[in-house]
Amino acid sequence: MSKKKTTDIITGELSGFLEQEGYELYHLEMVKEAKDWFLRVYIDKKQTSDEPAFISTDDCEKVSRYLSGRLDELDPIEQNYYLEVSSPGMDRQLITDDHYKRYIGSLVEVKLYKPYQGTKALEATLKAVSEGQLVLADKDGNEIVLPREQVAQTRLAINF
Repeated sequence: MSKKKTTDIITGELSGFLEQEGYELYHLEMVKEAKDWFLRVYIDKKQTSDEPAFISTDDCEKVSRYLSGRLDELDPIEQNYYLEVSSPGMDRQLITDDHYKRYIGSLVEVKLYKPYQGTKALEATLKAVSEGQLVLADKDGNEIVLPREQVAQTRLAINF
């Protein structure tokens, strides 16, 4: 079975349970590292107010137990794998347009495939996301427009 079809099945199986428990699926991936396969499920709390809500190890365990049982019943994954359920973390990676839109106004760290003004890593405020580009503002307020195909990775920056 293809990785896409497998992740679609797992997403479908999780959606009702996560909704019922007050969680949301942040990201799901099936990846091979060296000789081992990993099914990684990143969950987040549903935002019901402006207050941040954090995922605990108990939350991860609850989802892991549910998903593990469902995967044992359905058996949609042919190869052996490790199931990992976790929070996307404070320095979460922004992957989808919804992720980018949720964090407009936030400080982000952007890694690029090719240098922009001599650097392949930027820290800037995310101002907008549109089809094909990110709009950022550097620490001096200068606007930076980057084509999405030049962006290797975007993460929320952590400021203490």
